[in-house]
Amino acid sequence: MKGPGEEGEAPGTPMMRQWRAFKEAFPDALLLFRLGDFYELFHEDAEIGARELGVALTGRDAGAEGRVPMCGIPHHALDTYLPRLIRRGYRVAICDQVGEPTGRGAVERRVTRVITPGSRIEAALLDERRATYLAALAPAGRPSSARLGLAFADVSTGEFLALSAPFAGPGADALWDELARRAPAELVLPEPWPVGDATDLVRRAEALGIPVTRRPAGEFEPEAAAQRLHRHFGVRTLAGFGVLDRSPEAAAAGGLLAYVEHTLQGPARQLTELRPYDPGDYLRLDEATKRNLEIDRSLDGREEGSLVWAVDRTVTAAGGRLLREWLLFPLRSRKAVEARHEAVAALAEDGVSRGRVRRLLSRSHDLGRLLARVAAGRAGPRDLDALRRTLAAAPEILAAGQAAFRGELLSAAPDLEPPSGLLAELEAALADDPPASLAEGGVIRDGFSPELDELRALRRGSRERLLALEERERERTGVRSLKVGYHRVFGYYIEVTRPNLASVPPDYVRRQTLAAAERFVTPELRELEERLLGAEEAERSLEAELFERLSASVLREIAALQRMARALALVDAVAALAELASERGYTRPELVDEPVFLAEDLRHPVVEAILGEGRYVPSPVAMDGMEARFLLVTGPNMAGKSTYARALALAVVLAQAGSFVPAKRARIGVADAVFSRIGARDDLARGESTFMREMVEVSRILRGATERSFVVVDEVGRGTSTWDGLAIAWAVAEELALRIRARTVFTTHYHELTALEGRIPGVRNLTMAVREDPASGTVEFLHSVVPGAADRSYGLNVALLAGVPRSVVARAAEVLEELAEDKAPGEAALADLAARAGDGAADGRAGDEAHGGRAARQLSLLPPALGPRAPHPLIQVLSELDPDRLSPRDALALLYEWRRRFGKRGG
Repeated sequence: MKGPGEEGEAPGTPMMRQWRAFKEAFPDALLLFRLGDFYELFHEDAEIGARELGVALTGRDAGAEGRVPMCGIPHHALDTYLPRLIRRGYRVAICDQVGEPTGRGAVERRVTRVITPGSRIEAALLDERRATYLAALAPAGRPSSARLGLAFADVSTGEFLALSAPFAGPGADALWDELARRAPAELVLPEPWPVGDATDLVRRAEALGIPVTRRPAGEFEPEAAAQRLHRHFGVRTLAGFGVLDRSPEAAAAGGLLAYVEHTLQGPARQLTELRPYDPGDYLRLDEATKRNLEIDRSLDGREEGSLVWAVDRTVTAAGGRLLREWLLFPLRSRKAVEARHEAVAALAEDGVSRGRVRRLLSRSHDLGRLLARVAAGRAGPRDLDALRRTLAAAPEILAAGQAAFRGELLSAAPDLEPPSGLLAELEAALADDPPASLAEGGVIRDGFSPELDELRALRRGSRERLLALEERERERTGVRSLKVGYHRVFGYYIEVTRPNLASVPPDYVRRQTLAAAERFVTPELRELEERLLGAEEAERSLEAELFERLSASVLREIAALQRMARALALVDAVAALAELASERGYTRPELVDEPVFLAEDLRHPVVEAILGEGRYVPSPVAMDGMEARFLLVTGPNMAGKSTYARALALAVVLAQAGSFVPAKRARIGVADAVFSRIGARDDLARGESTFMREMVEVSRILRGATERSFVVVDEVGRGTSTWDGLAIAWAVAEELALRIRARTVFTTHYHELTALEGRIPGVRNLTMAVREDPASGTVEFLHSVVPGAADRSYGLNVALLAGVPRSVVARAAEVLEELAEDKAPGEAALADLAARAGDGAADGRAGDEAHGGRAARQLSLLPPALGPRAPHPLIQVLSELDPDRLSPRDALALLYEWRRRFGKRGG
């Protein structure tokens, strides 16, 4: 229903002029314009809304503009439709009616909220187990010496972070590592960009899937940004937060705060603390490693199949978010990791306490996100009820688990005590089971406010009088179908059906005519209506006022309540890791400073979770940092090389995240970074081919790894020609083993690289065990790691297992044998084979059985300069030649013979 005074407005309507003013103020947002019981969209917004929401596109007279497109959604269905727009990347401005219709001009309205991908606080718009970050980048300084400030805010919980890194040079990757790990839903940049062109920044952000928003550069100017932060926190300096006033961190944080206030259309009261942090405190995981190790998403983009999916046993949404953060930001401080291990160990050993704590936690609510809605003035009665229940549960959680709290959990205990008096106030004021909306009434408990109780009694008495009036009028008129009702526009009425109109008394005054009845009013009914409506309005107003006072009481304690929210999440995350250890047989790793990795029966946590208990084949790990520092793993496809390499890297991540690891025993040296180069895929968003992407990842490893890093390189060199790939793989292996000396697992099909063992200290050959049946030519991959080198790759066997036709496999066996006989095929040899292929095709197809099980030797493609191999036949002949015994004629004959034998192969 449209608001009075706006329905059927004349041309040049005040309402449409009002809409245009708001649209000009928020040009990049879809404007949801409250009009009575609907939110309407107009012009281009309406065309987008109708298409995206699946609602009818209609029109409305807009005066001189003529009829303009319009569509709408019921105001009570906003939470249903809004997520569709936000998920599709639209920004939405909510324009609400804040005044009452007067019949003169447009109803007073204002934009109460701007919802963008990164500023969501509404529960319907959030993934409860993922943080929703908004980020901002800002430079402070001149282009030649600038550092970039990077700030993050999770508006839905109040987390507010800042850091800085070099604008260019060796440290610049840190910013992109942080953006990749936190994966903000939106990145805010100054417009114009103060230090040159921002095109590359925007392109890199969008390649990470992060939409970019531009805001006036003045909001990021260091002095203005610092002053905004001063006003927000009520301080004169940011030094108390560990941030310099004119620093890049302050510029980014101040600019971000301005944008948050813009989206909330008011103060961001949930941002109670600015926390600077140093990326160097955490294990480095760059974008490629996060993706390759499938930390929080599998390679196909789903959560299922990721490390988080395999190990998360949390029972609360906040605990799940914290555990995800631990896995994305493992610690580098051995002392801090051991404190977390101590906490996990205590709860792992005390199953009774752990069970009680987890049961109580499951009854708590997402306190951090509740508080953000209270701070933004968008909390409903059930939000405060959930807050009350959580405050009541917190001391019980502490009592149930305190005897088993050790290590990191000791710091959480004090924060689990509710702020003094708040719980009692909520218990006294809130009804036991309040409605979802304040407008429904019944939010405040009877007996809390004498004034409210009096208004409720008046309303209830008036309703009883209405029922009594209805009964008297039925008796008076003799019309048993007579009824007293209420219409939101016409008020209370007495309704009489048309066949009974002759019985209507003279004092009835007609109020409304219907097709089948007439509605009347009497002086007594008017008096009752005034009393009842007045009491109802006064009751609603007073209840809203009391609810606001409760919300204000919560806000006064918001900092303490946010600490409680973090403490509850911490207890849940630690208890979940203890549950995982107990359930899966994970053990506490021994952390040391030496660069070692020794483990017995190590398992891959994700593969084990997929296969089920007892089906995964565990493997030993022996990297002592001296004799064995670089593990060169060869073996067939499908035998488990990549799984073994990933298992080691994930064990490092788990150990430094504070988790136990899937092994019988483990001794792991604390790493400063984990790097991985795994898989082959194009990156179309960056315009990079498979090989280019591979080389970019290799480059990051070689530039970023140190002696304390842990590196996984899987099948490097596959994306280019065999010789180029082999040469690159050899050089990368030498660099990692000789110069960088990082703990490395290097898997390859280039068996020539096994010659590095014995030549370079710390290199050890491993291979995947295979059981072969010589009689049938079949192989069984045992998925276990053993010392030594593979003699071949079993590619033909894998082709048969994959269902490649036997005739094709047989022809491949022929070609492989011919290549092996030629020793070192160059382009000429391959052309010669191609010429002979047509003649031998029929014979090859006829010889399926003869050749299908033939064992072919692994072809050596290593140039003499790169490693040992049988000498080239020409070199062999020359070494046996005595030139002193050759006549000129014999020498010439030999040259012609050598040209015939070796010239065609390119030598």
